[in-house]
Amino acid sequence: MHSPAILTTVVGSYPIPAWLAAFPTATALRDAILVVLKTQELAGLDVIADGELSRFDVNHPETNGMIDYFIRPMSGIHTSLSREELARFRAAQGMKFRAQPAGVVRSEVGEGTLNLPAAWHSVRGLTPRPLKFTLTSPYMLAKTLVNEFYPDTRSLALALAEVLRRQVADIDAAVVQVDEANLPGHPEDAAWAHEPINHVLKGVRGQKGLHLCFGNYGGQSIQKGYWRDLLPFLNRLDVDHLVLEFARRGYEELDAFRDLRPGIALGLGVVDIKDNEVESPDLVASRIAHAVKTLGIERIRWVHPDCGFWMLSRSVADRKMAALVAGRDKFLGK
Repeated sequence: MHSPAILTTVVGSYPIPAWLAAFPTATALRDAILVVLKTQELAGLDVIADGELSRFDVNHPETNGMIDYFIRPMSGIHTSLSREELARFRAAQGMKFRAQPAGVVRSEVGEGTLNLPAAWHSVRGLTPRPLKFTLTSPYMLAKTLVNEFYPDTRSLALALAEVLRRQVADIDAAVVQVDEANLPGHPEDAAWAHEPINHVLKGVRGQKGLHLCFGNYGGQSIQKGYWRDLLPFLNRLDVDHLVLEFARRGYEELDAFRDLRPGIALGLGVVDIKDNEVESPDLVASRIAHAVKTLGIERIRWVHPDCGFWMLSRSVADRKMAALVAGRDKFLGK
């Protein structure tokens, strides 16, 4: 079947079903993943995800899967911190949204018991639709740690990247997406942050995506910055497409992407996940039309929400997904 000129997808996360939170068992988790996948199928999305429920820990359902899921199983990282280590983390810049670090690095980082391929294989057979697999950027993971072993954050990020590269090499997802929600507010690290991210992407078999946003914690943007400041970083990426936040920020910055190097497709956020109001298909179509007029249809290859849906209620997330597909179809005249 012929693929549309512009594909629809989600960023990754989906609201945890209330019945899974109330009864966190392995059976309930599998049922929840099936529900999330089927919901996206029914919405008509081209590439779907498991809602990041493969990260859900039935023994610790309150755990934040974006950071701790990756950090805690790795060797060389300890989650018990001294008072001095905690104070050092709280004095660092850029992680004020986090009360304490994910851990402290006291020796060489290794895979430990982290097993991303097992998480992928638990999901891949549950839907006939193309699937994406998401993981957190090694740069962001490094920023959440107290580093007592490596000479600097760059070296730590590269060590984390090697662990993640080996893991994604055994994942045959249609799209593997690296998520980075810290760098957009800290462009001072952009001169080297592409290195660990590209190292992870070396292991990817399918489409290589990178999601960047300015944070989605409690429905709030927690960082400020401009996309134009990241253009040199973006142009150094070994990536097939970007997945960027626009709906909440507005589209005035689209002009900056005229300088994005050829070969990188732009994913356009056309649904605001920090607002409960559901966009109309007409509004979604108009946002796509504006971006295409500015940058050309050959650049705009994906449309999606700004970020993950985890902070919204399921009814709102589901209607936003339906509006996303309907708006794309309206733009394409389907």
